[in-house]
Amino acid sequence: MVLIGQILILLLDVFFWIIIAQVVLSWLLAFDVVNIKNEQARNLVGLIHKITDPVYKPLRRFIPAVAGIDLTPIIIIFGISLLKNGVAMVFFNGGF
Repeated sequence: MVLIGQILILLLDVFFWIIIAQVVLSWLLAFDVVNIKNEQARNLVGLIHKITDPVYKPLRRFIPAVAGIDLTPIIIIFGISLLKNGVAMVFFNGGF
């Protein structure tokens, strides 16, 4: 059971870092440090969007951008933190 908990926490950590990469990449695109005309940059942006959009899209229906800033990644990161705590309680501290 501990192995399952470790795998779940690892997957949540990987998704956390993908979200951080997506946020940083969006800033680099906004400030024209990275150009979307570059095929490799376009492929990276597309890959990250394919990974994050299934989680972002349902939340974006309820949470609008505030002053042009998308708050969805912040909420997802908070959710990941809650999930990691839940997984740790269930798999490492004896559970319910």
